[in-house]
Amino acid sequence: MSRVLMIGAGGVATVAAFKIAQNTDVFNEFMIASHHREKCVRLVDAIHAKGYTMPIETAEVDADSVEQLTELFNSYKPDLVINLALPYQDLSIMDACLACGCNYLDTANYEPKDEAHFEYSWQWAYMDRFKQAGLTAILGCGFDPGVSQAYTAYAAKHYFDEIHDLDIVDCNAGNHHHAFATNFNPEINIREITQKGLYYENGQWIETEPLAVHKDLTYPNIGKRDSYLMHHEELESLVKNYPTIKRARFWMTFGKQYLTYLDCIQNLGMSRIDPIVYEAPLADDPEKTVKVNIVPLQFLKAVLPNPQDLGSNYDGETSIGCRIRGVKDGKEHTYYIYNNCKHQDAYNETGMQGVSYTTGVPAMCGAMMFFKGLWKKPGVWNVEDFDPDPFLEQLNKQGLPWHEVFDGDLEL
Repeated sequence: MSRVLMIGAGGVATVAAFKIAQNTDVFNEFMIASHHREKCVRLVDAIHAKGYTMPIETAEVDADSVEQLTELFNSYKPDLVINLALPYQDLSIMDACLACGCNYLDTANYEPKDEAHFEYSWQWAYMDRFKQAGLTAILGCGFDPGVSQAYTAYAAKHYFDEIHDLDIVDCNAGNHHHAFATNFNPEINIREITQKGLYYENGQWIETEPLAVHKDLTYPNIGKRDSYLMHHEELESLVKNYPTIKRARFWMTFGKQYLTYLDCIQNLGMSRIDPIVYEAPLADDPEKTVKVNIVPLQFLKAVLPNPQDLGSNYDGETSIGCRIRGVKDGKEHTYYIYNNCKHQDAYNETGMQGVSYTTGVPAMCGAMMFFKGLWKKPGVWNVEDFDPDPFLEQLNKQGLPWHEVFDGDLEL
């Protein structure tokens, strides 16, 4: 039996849930838990409305509370917990997994709520505890992080003796027809984009001002797009696991309108994550007021379009891949491995847009690798610590086929 409990009911979780329901040969029993149970129920209804018959249980849980999580895990007894909640909640969920003897998988690394900063150190610190408990923790099993690391591992396994240059390139050439919206949780998205850039070169980490370094890159079936150097967590593990890497960078595309709005948001103070005091009238008695703490970025999240609602009018496609330069048998070669995903195809299948799809499908595939016994070893691991071949084989079957270009111009 394979019993899985997924925490979260947002866009990525919706896609992962659809994919779990499509693969009942691997997944036998399934529960979806979230802070709002009604969201889980709506998700289950949407899955069953598409004709999938898998029975799915639902539960309400505060993922910040180790006590509530522990109670739920002890009650349901999952073999694997898929964490598709907020990155702030990674550690509380990992603590509960250790307390209850559950294995763990997530798609984004931990970051503290009061600081826009993310790195793997907090989660890597759990290595010994997961080893001693005989439990597996799989970190960052979305697309980037996740598939980007499997692509790199695949290249290292099959085509290179040494990888020297690694550039992860992420283009969303879709149009959701809103003036401004984010493709996943606005709070997490804006915190990530407004951080300083960071890349690795010759054994050192080099910091840049936010979005200060950019250049045009050509994406398959899309064309040229202005691509911006950013800090992204998978670089941290990849340079550790592939010490021959001399330079590693991450690039993401943004349109001019998006960046103009982002600039205004920052200048107005709406991207702040520190609380401010605001005096507001009571909803049930407007004559009375109360002073409340408001985090501007969380308030902004409340007024922006919900990423889950973008799919119906979203057209265009994403293109995400790895551009690699290295040496095989003493000769230099280049290699580009990538996936293109059409937003409308993702919406027709799951009701979500392509950005949610490209993260949710790999999360399910990683869970599948665990239940097949292929990605299962005590400790805390990144995706490149496992065999990439069966994972990439499943991506081909599950809606994210990949393509290769050998010895082409990497433009970087």
